[in-house]
Parts: sequence; C-alpha cells; structure tokens
Amino acid sequence: MPLIPEEPQIHESAQGPRATPASGRNAPTPRPVPGPRPAAPPRPGRPGPARPAPPVQRTPRDVAVAKPGPSGPTAPAAPASASATPQIQLIPASPGGALDAAEEAVDLLLDSGRAPGDVLVITTGEQHPWATHELSFGEASYWAQHDAGDDVFYADASVASRATARPVVVVAVNGGSDAAAADALPLALSRAGALLIVCGDPQRINSVLGAGV
Repeated sequence: MPLIPEEPQIHESAQGPRATPASGRNAPTPRPVPGPRPAAPPRPGRPGPARPAPPVQRTPRDVAVAKPGPSGPTAPAAPASASATPQIQLIPASPGGALDAAEEAVDLLLDSGRAPGDVLVITTGEQHPWATHELSFGEASYWAQHDAGDDVFYADASVASRATARPVVVVAVNGGSDAAAADALPLALSRAGALLIVCGDPQRINSVLGAGV
C-alpha cells in the first residue's frame, strides 16, 4: 500500500523538534535533529576522506532488559517473532537531496545508540562515496567489511541483494530508474529487522511501490 509521507523523524529514539522536508540539492536537507552536524573523523582501517566515521561504541537504547517475574519457577522467555514487520518511515527528499537525508538519518541512529553494524544503507542512483572508495580496493575487500558486520555498510541497489539482514535499513532514492527503485524498496524491507527508512520523493516512491509494500 502507498506510504504516507512523514516528517523526518526516527521513531525509535528521536528527540527534539521535527524538521521540514528537503526540496532539492540547493536547499538545506531536512535534518532529523537540530544543531550543526559534527565533523566526522576517518573510519578505522584504510585512510580515505570519503569514509563516514562511526561514533564511539554506544549501548543500544532499544535493547529490552529482562524484568524479574513473580516468585516461583521462571517462565521461559517468549521467542521474538521472526515474521514481525519492520516499522517504515518516509523522509521526503528530492533525488539530489536523498543521499544527504540518508546520512542525517544514519547520524541520528548512531547518536541515539544504534551500533554502526546495525545499519545498512542502499542507494538507487549514484553510489555513496564510501562504497566508491572501498570498491577501488576490490570487491573482496569491500564485501569483507560487510561480512565483518562492525560498521555501517553502503551498497548500490544493484548488489544489495548480497547484503544480509540488519536491524535498520536506510534507502536513499537518489536517482536511477523507477525499476531500480521498485526492486530496491521491497528488497530493503526484507533486509530490515526493525526499521526501514526511505529517503526520497514521496510521489515517486508511492508510484513505484504501488501495493508492493
């Protein structure tokens, strides 16, 4: 069913006033949180200005803490539902501003306590600079970082089917064909364990999704 555009917010842990939608690359991209964006130091590993940097390790806020039950034999914990549908959030942005909006969403997720390895970012148009930089060292090195699972991973929609599931998937509809977007969005939904964030033009996203999601 079509997505309903929402203000840029992350329901799990976003705080503060909501931002207005982005209208294009020349206009400021909608920021999920107020305040200037801190400069990101290089990520560990190979030097490269294009690598986004993770913050210091944080404890995820959304990890449920088991509470003691009533006195007596302890009842076994109910297993988590593997078929639970992830929450879907739409951040309106133009194709030129979708990648910036996705970056802001990632920053907010990390600041709210998400581990970098919890996040997968998929682009439908131009590759993220980090992916371009890492692929320059070869696909083996690029996918080895994916398999390590300790950092945010950026993948083009054409290869995203190789990526494994992560708790949060962010899609930047930053160009590409409607067919690429139509393939990427259901794939992203299948890879998202708890939250799917889609950054792009709401009208286009709804038109390519139809009743697919």
